[in-house]
Amino acid sequence: MVFVRSFTSAAAAAAAIVSFLATSASAQLSNSSLTSHVDALPLDFSFNPVKAAYWTGLPHHRRTPFALSSNNKTAYIAYLDYSETDVHVQQIDPTNFTSIGSAVTITGGKEAGGLVAQNDGFALLTNIVVNGTDAPPDDTPIPIIVRYTNGAETWRTFVAGPGVHTADGLSAAVDMNGDLVYSAEAGYYGAYFVVSDYEGWASGHFGDSVEYVADNGTLVNINGASSSWGCSHNTGIAFEAAAEPPFASICAEDQGDIWLNTKTRSMSNAGVKISGEHTINGATGEPMGGMSGSYSQLANLPGTGAYTFAWNSRGCIDLVENTWMGTGYTSCANRTNNRNVAISMFTDKYTKVGPQAISTPGAANGDAQVSWLTTGNADRSNVHAEAFDASNILVTWEEIAKPQCNFDAMGCQGAFTGSYFQLVDSTGNGTAVGEPLVEQNIYVAGDIVRMADGRLCWPYVNMVWDLSGPARAATKAQKMSFACLSVS
Repeated sequence: MVFVRSFTSAAAAAAAIVSFLATSASAQLSNSSLTSHVDALPLDFSFNPVKAAYWTGLPHHRRTPFALSSNNKTAYIAYLDYSETDVHVQQIDPTNFTSIGSAVTITGGKEAGGLVAQNDGFALLTNIVVNGTDAPPDDTPIPIIVRYTNGAETWRTFVAGPGVHTADGLSAAVDMNGDLVYSAEAGYYGAYFVVSDYEGWASGHFGDSVEYVADNGTLVNINGASSSWGCSHNTGIAFEAAAEPPFASICAEDQGDIWLNTKTRSMSNAGVKISGEHTINGATGEPMGGMSGSYSQLANLPGTGAYTFAWNSRGCIDLVENTWMGTGYTSCANRTNNRNVAISMFTDKYTKVGPQAISTPGAANGDAQVSWLTTGNADRSNVHAEAFDASNILVTWEEIAKPQCNFDAMGCQGAFTGSYFQLVDSTGNGTAVGEPLVEQNIYVAGDIVRMADGRLCWPYVNMVWDLSGPARAATKAQKMSFACLSVS
């Protein structure tokens, strides 16, 4: 996501936020709101659109990052080669999603982890294997940002690994599960991703890192914004640009909480506790999509400093003290075996609308502050959100009407019963407008992007989506489809 908002004064910004958040949405979604461009983009290389979740093996959409330039004239899509080595970036025409020229290949890339489109090219977050002094001993790949300008590589900057925050320990990334954003106003790229340290005090453990790179490719350590280690065993990331660092950030961790951690870049209760979640070591119910997720869930409301965030949750009851974290931190049990969709609003990158989640040992109800978009026994997953404008938000998810949820703090399985697209009014803490649209053959498998005409568009692969059990043999896709939604 490219962030280009600008205000002439703090007072003007505050006035705009209050005005927009006080505006009720009058827009609606209808069957004519949704259009699809099936198999619009033939791919130069084949691609496996399914990513198996760790431990359970249940299928997830493999993320295909999608981005639009600030002048709205150029779009790019990135995808991982079928071999699972090399990331391909294809320029496309944003009016009809057809290719422009041939794909650029980032040789050795192991993950398409985030993409920014610029008027003169793109920047990609990926991870590659390196060798030599201080490299990981087991060929674990290292996160890197690669910038292309006018068809040629301009710079590549490692944001972990040898030489990066050496005093805190060296880190790599088996799976980044993160995102890349850009603020034209600040002049920085921001990357937020999962790391595993291979040297230093956290060696052998998983955490996350927030790094900033200037327009010229220089890695910049920004006090109060950069972080070498934040949420332990990070299980989900949401990241969005801002007018200046720190950028807006949310993490899910495996000690029991989801945090708005813009201020802290950590799992400290100096941040804002969005929700309590039942967790186990390395799992939190996949609130940001789990493997190949962590994109298009935290969205800026255009023209304001406000944000929205949507996720899936099992709720939180019967709070007890988290003795490992200490006083002021709690763990909880699931309210439901299935997952429902929740939404939260923020007046700025630090401030949640309404109270934060409680951390009171002995409390029976730990999710009273949550604004639910769904209830009931169906399982909801693959939750994403993006704003049409300052008043209207799209929240989308996938549903299994009769789920089998056999795994603690992980995903569910069963017959796929549709992709849901819900319009939400940004007033207050987010209110559903009308009934959601339901589609059987359209999915969200890449970033949701706001186009020049106000539509929201995203990529997916035209395929039969099967959630009934573990991912089967690899699928070889050679075309990409796109879908778009507009409000009326």
